[in-house]
Amino acid sequence: MAESQQVKMVVTAAFVSDKGLNVYEDLAKYVADKLDWDVDVISGLSYDESNSLLEKGIIQVGFVCGLPYVQMSRKDSYHLMAAPVMAMKKGTFPDAKGYEDVPGKYYAYTIVRKDSPLSSWEELKGKTYAFNETISNSGYNMPRYKLIQLGANSWEEYFSKVIVSGSHEESIRLVSQGIVDASSVDSLVLDYDRTIGDPDALNVKIIEHLHPGGAGIPPVVMSNKADPAIHKAFLDLLLNMHKDPEGMKILEKALISHFMAPNDANYDDIRMMEDTARKASFQDYTGL
Repeated sequence: MAESQQVKMVVTAAFVSDKGLNVYEDLAKYVADKLDWDVDVISGLSYDESNSLLEKGIIQVGFVCGLPYVQMSRKDSYHLMAAPVMAMKKGTFPDAKGYEDVPGKYYAYTIVRKDSPLSSWEELKGKTYAFNETISNSGYNMPRYKLIQLGANSWEEYFSKVIVSGSHEESIRLVSQGIVDASSVDSLVLDYDRTIGDPDALNVKIIEHLHPGGAGIPPVVMSNKADPAIHKAFLDLLLNMHKDPEGMKILEKALISHFMAPNDANYDDIRMMEDTARKASFQDYTGL
């Protein structure tokens, strides 16, 4: 066991929705109890703020989106520690594929209102659309790649109106309530909110899993300024949580089977989609 440590964990991309952030509090308490550490959960920061604090070592552990990880890996600011393997199987929801064939991956679900006649991206041309934010992989990078595949050079060229929602949960609500026609959201967020019976999550349907094989799942990262003892002890605990009844309860609550040690190559699909947009000179959304 590592000596007593002061550890801060930041949550910027979740394997649950905002409604399930108490899962991280449970995880922090689990780590604190098992390792005799003082562990604090920090949420509500922007990606830029979180990345800066991780880079400086003020925050040691981050639950981050795959796209910011790819971008920050170029600066060698933090490194991969673990990745969740999701437990949900195909058939849990009739329009969702499940994860048993793609461990270490997740999806961008393109969604429309449950009673919508829209059933494909081709039918979305000229419709209204929401995305959460430009640094999101599932909300922005993956649908941007889809637009490029469809021959579009910008969001405004394809959609009649685009709204920046600020979160996946808000994108789901905008679609559910008919304020926009469609969105693409983090599969982990929609899965979780459907599981807990959120009305808006239950009032949308998935019309496409973007990049059908999935993309590298939001990982757990460790600041390169953090004490190596924190990395070893934290990693050992995460990789063995599913073997401990107390740990398994937390994982089940988060719809996770277990944590695995990730490989940086698992995020090459995200890099490919980002590089494709750059090479295609796709005009990123500015709102102007």
